[in-house]
Amino acid sequence: MSVAHAGEFGLIARVTARLGTGADCLLGPGDDGAIVAAPDGRVVASTDVLVDGRHFRRDWCGAEDVGHRAAAANLADIAAMGARPTALLVGLCAPPDLDARWAEELADGLAAEAAKVGAAVVGGDMTASPVLTVAVTALGDLAGQEAVLRAGARPGDVVALAGRVGYAAAGYTVLSRGFRTPKLLVDAYRRPQVEYAAGPAAARWGATAMIDVSDGLLADLGHVARASGVGVDLRRAAFTVSVQMRDAAAALGVDPYTWILGGGDDHALAATFPAGRPLPEGWWVVGAVTDTGEVTVDGRPYSDGPAGWDHFRPGSTLGP
Repeated sequence: MSVAHAGEFGLIARVTARLGTGADCLLGPGDDGAIVAAPDGRVVASTDVLVDGRHFRRDWCGAEDVGHRAAAANLADIAAMGARPTALLVGLCAPPDLDARWAEELADGLAAEAAKVGAAVVGGDMTASPVLTVAVTALGDLAGQEAVLRAGARPGDVVALAGRVGYAAAGYTVLSRGFRTPKLLVDAYRRPQVEYAAGPAAARWGATAMIDVSDGLLADLGHVARASGVGVDLRRAAFTVSVQMRDAAAALGVDPYTWILGGGDDHALAATFPAGRPLPEGWWVVGAVTDTGEVTVDGRPYSDGPAGWDHFRPGSTLGP
C-alpha cells in the first residue's frame, strides 16, 4: 500500500499506533500540539533534516535504520548540551508512491532510538513531496544543571571523547565502494551507537565546553575553538584503529585516520575538562586546549584529507 492509498490521516493513524510514550509526555499525538513536561523550566531544542540521496540511501539503509539515524542525530545534540532528551517531533515529506510500510518502519526506528533515553515521538506532520525528507526536532531538560556550550573551553583544559569516531565514516566508504562488510562498520553507519548519558554526566562533572561530533572531529572541534577563542591539539596516538577499520582501510587504500579525524555520523560527544582531575566514566583524553587559535594534530595543521563534512561543498552528494 502506498502512502497515497493510505491517505494522510490513515497514514498518521498507522504511524502513531507504533509510537511509544515517555515519562515527560503529558499529551502525545492527536491534538493540535503535544504537551511535554519541562521540570527545569528551560527547554533545550535542536533540529536536523535528513534528505533522501543526501543523508541516506534507501538501498543502503532500511527505513528503521533511517529512523534510528534521524533520532540519534537530534538526541546527541541534546546530550551535547548536557541535557536529558525528553521528546521528538517529526516531519515526514514523502512521495505519494512511497510504500506505507516504509513510513511505519521509520516510526519504529525513531521510537526505538528515543526509548533508549526514555523519550518518545510526541507529534509531527506529514505532507507530499517529490523528495523523501525526514525532519526531526528534539527537546530536552537540563535538570537543574547549566547548559554546556561550545564557548567555555580554556587553554590548559584536556579534550576528551565519549563514544567512537571513524566507524560510521568507514561504513559509508565501504558502502560507497559497493561492499556490505565488515558488518561492524556498515552497521555503525546505519545505526549510530551514541553515549547519550555521557553528556549530562559531563555537565555534572564540570565540562567547560561540549559538542556532538556529527560532521567530523576536526571540524566540530573547530567550532569549539572558534566559539571559545582557543586552539585544540589532538594526539593521533590517542586513537585506536580497530581490526575491522584497519583491514577495510588496507583493502580500500584509505588512511584510517581520515575516517577518525574527518569522518562524522558516529555522534560521539567531544568535551573539554579542567586538567588534573579524573574524567567521568566513559570519557577518554584525546588532546588539549591551546592558545594558538588553530586545530592541529600532534602540533601541526592537518592536511591529509577533509577536516569534516560541508553540505555546500562543491561535489558533495551524500553525508552526515
